[in-house]
Amino acid sequence: MPKIHQSRLRRWVSRAPWVAPIIVVAAVLLRVGVSGSVADAAAPAQPTLAELKADFARPKTTPFPADDPYSKAKAHLGELLFWDPILSGSGTQSCASCHNPGLSWTDGLRLGVGTQAMKTHTPTMLNIAWAPVLGWDGHFPSLEAVAFSGPITNPGIMNRKPDDLIKALSAIPGYRAAFAAAFADHAVTETHIADALATFERTIVSGPAPFDRWIDGDENAISAQAKHGFALFTGKAGCSNCHIGWAFTDEGFYDIGTATGDDIGRARLFPNTVKLKYAFKVPTLRDVARRAPYMHNGSEATLADVIDLYDRGGIDRPSRADFIKPLHLTAQEKADLIAFLDTLTSDPKPTDSPVLPR
Repeated sequence: MPKIHQSRLRRWVSRAPWVAPIIVVAAVLLRVGVSGSVADAAAPAQPTLAELKADFARPKTTPFPADDPYSKAKAHLGELLFWDPILSGSGTQSCASCHNPGLSWTDGLRLGVGTQAMKTHTPTMLNIAWAPVLGWDGHFPSLEAVAFSGPITNPGIMNRKPDDLIKALSAIPGYRAAFAAAFADHAVTETHIADALATFERTIVSGPAPFDRWIDGDENAISAQAKHGFALFTGKAGCSNCHIGWAFTDEGFYDIGTATGDDIGRARLFPNTVKLKYAFKVPTLRDVARRAPYMHNGSEATLADVIDLYDRGGIDRPSRADFIKPLHLTAQEKADLIAFLDTLTSDPKPTDSPVLPR
């Protein structure tokens, strides 16, 4: 999303939090046929509402880096590797074991499970092509860096030695052919494995949802309650301070006033930056209704729990994000926010696992 759109949205929300609700609610009242003299108030607001909607419009293409460009053969190889338990030392766990497409590319568990129980919730892989850094604390500098500095070699997750994996893949004729099709040197290497996995993972993009149809001009795509929820989302509730753009994340790191003790998030990498203590990555809200539980530690079981958490405002401390504070939402406003969040979930799309080379 262009930076000018982000700054405009932040300006509207942080400096004049009443603007977005008035704009959207006026438009909602006009369209759903509520009686009253709203035409004069709504008319000048329409261009501004259109600009606000533009900030959430879906991109037309998926980005791939110049040093790991897309190819069909490489994406196919990456898909095979993603589904293959050969990547784990036990031969029983694949990437898809934790990132299940049927669960919007997560696992539905509070905390991830590898060879051991993990300390964090498994994040979705939806829309990671747009993420500049990855991991709840952002310690992965690129998607290519994740595979071998993270799950594959981690003794607590997949516990697979790179040399052993390369040897095992090289012994399978189907994989030798797949690597030859994907890479000019035909080699089975750690770098090629990481590049192929990253290429496939960048194709994991959330599908169109009712919200997108509304953005595109179908006023009947979402309910009046959901439209009011959008007004709250971009206004009083302040959700769009972090959850902005078509994927509903600014890819930033914030302390929302919940983590304690040694669960310090991004401060492990930047210990001298006050605002990064207890700060964790802002997740996408796409398919959010299908991705319970929530938060980096899976501590919130439902969307209602998440909204209650933000409504309380969290622990007041120097590291807490400036925009986190008690919201004093009504029960109806909380329900409206959930109605809006439900519009971000796409229609289920069947995903078949590929036939693995052997």
